[in-house]
Amino acid sequence: MDWIISDELGLTVGHLVGWGAAGAMIIGGVAPYIPQYRQIKSTQDAEGFSLYVCLALLIANTLRILFWFGKRYELPLLIQSIVMNITMFVMIHLCVTVRKKSQIIRARERIFTAQPDETARWLHQRSSISSGEKPHRFYDMKRKYFWAWTDFQSYVDCMLVFSVLGAAITYLLIEFSPFVELIGFMALFTEAMLGAPQIAKNYQNKSTEGMSVSMVVMWTCGDLFKTAYFVLRDAPPQFWVCGSLQVSLDIVILLQVWLYRDNTAAARRLRRGD
Repeated sequence: MDWIISDELGLTVGHLVGWGAAGAMIIGGVAPYIPQYRQIKSTQDAEGFSLYVCLALLIANTLRILFWFGKRYELPLLIQSIVMNITMFVMIHLCVTVRKKSQIIRARERIFTAQPDETARWLHQRSSISSGEKPHRFYDMKRKYFWAWTDFQSYVDCMLVFSVLGAAITYLLIEFSPFVELIGFMALFTEAMLGAPQIAKNYQNKSTEGMSVSMVVMWTCGDLFKTAYFVLRDAPPQFWVCGSLQVSLDIVILLQVWLYRDNTAAARRLRRGD
């Protein structure tokens, strides 16, 4: 039997532990991004951090919020998803601002919605197809610059479109159990793969310069705690399976820190002008 702290409140050690774990779940997801935010802010360099990490988390947590309407899970996990989405937008805003400031030559603006000149190119492509001419590679350019826009509003607009479409489809299929389970799996699997863009970024740079090692260490600790939480709370199997995958990717990133340590040190000296 749990030790009763207050007879009037009926407060037990079990309650306190449960509330503490719930609070850790909500705040713990945000905490790893604090050192990365501070590092980008102080160095005014966002090139080492992959914005696709933000994309993965925004999609995962938006899907998890939609999943809650079809299959209710613990409230702290829902709150965590909302807080995490806000955090990711804060990170994106910082990265976009820093990259704009660091431009020596002002680059062409790229936004989520089509601009008049892009629309004109699309119309030209349509007319070229009808006349038998070889069309320009307009759509390849659009794919190339996806999630690499130069203004913060574009990222908000993109996620707004995704959320509205997802909500409409979920509303129509909310009674179809396999669809609801699919949303839950997609949410967890996408979150589990959030380390993959950072792994690719590090591999491309052959360095982890610009990436906060503290962030990755906190990722690993948080994911270990989260996976254990899922197991102990008897969460659906997809929760702890995807949590285990997430821990594995965290370990891969930490291995990259060791593997690219010489290149990272050289890049840091170059940035400091040593």
